[in-house]
Amino acid sequence: MGACFSLPYIEQLLIWLVVIIGLIAILQLVFPWLMAQIGASPDGGLIGRIIKIVTWVVVTIFCIYIVFDLLSCVFGTPGLHSGVGYVR
Repeated sequence: MGACFSLPYIEQLLIWLVVIIGLIAILQLVFPWLMAQIGASPDGGLIGRIIKIVTWVVVTIFCIYIVFDLLSCVFGTPGLHSGVGYVR
C-alpha cells in the first residue's frame, strides 16, 4: 500500500480535516453576526443561503478529492498529486 497510508499521510489528512471543520464552525459563528451588522435578516436571506451552499460545495469537493486520492493509492497509480503528506 505504499507511502499513501503511512503515518505522516494520515496525520496530514487529519490535520486538513480539523482545519476544514474549524473554518466551517467559525463561518457559522461569524455569519449571523455579520448579517446583523449589515441589517439583513438573521438567517441571511438569499445571500446567506448562497454562502452556506458554496461553503458545503467546497467541503464536498475537498472530500471527493481526498477519496479519489486514497483510491489512487489503493490501485497503485501515482495519485492526484494533492500534496497531502506524501512521503517521497
